Amino acid sequence: MKVETGKDSLNLSAPFGQASAAKAGGEARGAGRLFLVGFMGCGKSYWGRQLGPALGVPFIDLDERIEEHAGKSINEIFAEEGEEYFRQLEKETLHLLTESHSEFVMATGGGTPCFYKNIDYMKEKGRTLWINCSVECLHARLLTERDRRPLVRDLGEEQLRAYIFRKFGDRRIFYQQADITVETDSLKLAHLLDKIAHA
Repeated sequence: MKVETGKDSLNLSAPFGQASAAKAGGEARGAGRLFLVGFMGCGKSYWGRQLGPALGVPFIDLDERIEEHAGKSINEIFAEEGEEYFRQLEKETLHLLTESHSEFVMATGGGTPCFYKNIDYMKEKGRTLWINCSVECLHARLLTERDRRPLVRDLGEEQLRAYIFRKFGDRRIFYQQADITVETDSLKLAHLLDKIAHA
């Protein structure tokens, strides 16, 4: 559910949920939940850790909560149980966290919006923000992060580039459904807050 807002009525000093509801003229279901979506390596966790305190709400990293719930790392889940099992666990954890928190900033996984109609669920329960990043930028970042990312850990440099290009093309249709889109080039926290306030 997208909360329509007016540019002059937001008070960023108020908690995120209260400000969003006030702009909508009353209590808005899911107004205090902000889901960050985007390809792996785009900066969802980085920006989420800044946005949570700035908006006065908790920050939740979905992958970290999945690991806590499963008692093992994402890499171990993929290796031992496979991706299908992981996606089901991801959906269940997403729903559990969403239903138990009325407001938060959540960094989701790169594939989260693409399975089990999760993008529709997130849009119903709050607002979604796509952190868009170029293929070249993603490639440069993921080259140094492959070991902790099970889907790309065994890929060479050119294989990684091809994977990003192909997979990003497949997932873009889901990311584009987000309520808010920001580009990572020269992105600053103040600009990000402004986009959220006036979306």
